[in-house]
Amino acid sequence: MLEQYIRDKRKEKDLLLMTHIVLGYPSYDHSMRMVESMVEAGVDLMELQIPFSEPMADGSVILRANAEALKSGATVEKSLEMAEKITAAFDIPFLFMTYYNILYRNGVTHFVDNMKRIGIQGSIIPDLPPEEAEEYLAAMAKNELCPIHIYTPNTSEERLKFLGEKSEGFVYVTARKGVTGKDTAFDQDIADYLGKCRKATDLPLALGFGVKSREDMEFIKGKADIAVVGSESIRVMEEQGVKAVGGFIKSLIL
Repeated sequence: MLEQYIRDKRKEKDLLLMTHIVLGYPSYDHSMRMVESMVEAGVDLMELQIPFSEPMADGSVILRANAEALKSGATVEKSLEMAEKITAAFDIPFLFMTYYNILYRNGVTHFVDNMKRIGIQGSIIPDLPPEEAEEYLAAMAKNELCPIHIYTPNTSEERLKFLGEKSEGFVYVTARKGVTGKDTAFDQDIADYLGKCRKATDLPLALGFGVKSREDMEFIKGKADIAVVGSESIRVMEEQGVKAVGGFIKSLIL
């Protein structure tokens, strides 16, 4: 279902836009307003991050957002409740992004069942390799949800194919090694890397890590199906307020 949505949208647009928020940062009210601003601005799908104390794949902006959300009282239960309100209110696909300990502590199958119940369509769990994810993948398959795995620049061609086979919906491609939020040079190396990713899977590709401008979007167009913007929209919210986020998102959309 998610893959078909992406393919149908791609018939209308050269490049889709996926955004990312940290639930509960700086409050759950802000989370709802951020989602509303982004959806009204025209985003195509969105990651909802459940705060975690050690978000190893995230850079300083999202790391701080996780820490502040937890300090303000964010919990898994409250995040699930907010996610249910969000999916009921807005008609785009929403995904969870979080870390395996959240699933483990809540019971993997129980957590995935809850994802289905509240209308989440897939999830990105950066620290859970498919080889260690039998229960998770089985629960996702049972609920017809999309496990989304990650390609990195140092992933071998053999593993690119393996991760593609274990994914549904799309594959998340990191534009560089390291964590989110740092500057990325969108150059021929990334173009070549995306070409290699294209050969490894028939699924749509979403490129993230460092996307922050219309120029970046123009570069990605034709090389990937989805651009992912996370840290920069949080920076805009922190510096200019939630109302400015919609204008920022509109400035990106091709």
